[in-house]
Amino acid sequence: MYSWKVGGARADTMEDEARVMIRAGDVEIDLSGAQSSVEERLVRVREDDTWSIALSRIRNARERAIEAAVNAAKDAGLPERGSAFRALIENCDFSKKPDQVLGAIQYLRDVEGINDSPPRVIEILFEDAGLESPGNLSLYLNRLKERGFLVTPPSAKDKNRYAVLTPEGRAHLDKRSQY
Repeated sequence: MYSWKVGGARADTMEDEARVMIRAGDVEIDLSGAQSSVEERLVRVREDDTWSIALSRIRNARERAIEAAVNAAKDAGLPERGSAFRALIENCDFSKKPDQVLGAIQYLRDVEGINDSPPRVIEILFEDAGLESPGNLSLYLNRLKERGFLVTPPSAKDKNRYAVLTPEGRAHLDKRSQY
């Protein structure tokens, strides 16, 4: 069993009460008391091997859960990412590479929830789908930005890997998929 709890404040004391509880298999970290005391002890615990062991077990459990989910999806006959992306491209009739690149970014963000999509991630998506890679992806991304179909959030320092579709970009894909 894996859990993480952080408790809140009590109105009848001068200092907020806090609690941090982590249970990862047989490793348990349970700290409670005044918030400042819990924070101090948490700093010491994080320097200890117990913290590393707990994090390692949590990571392992996460990896096993992801693997189990992927296997369950395959057993249930759900499409792999490549075939799902290919179906999007074919069903929407995105025959031009710029439309496919725009569709790839939309797929990665909206379907897979990936916000950081460097060129290699997009190229792998095309490979998984059995589609020809766009080649000079930066050129496509910059042209799509010039057309107002993509924008890079200010916090991303203008890196294309964080590009998102604008409302105009979504409207363009919607228009393309109607034909």
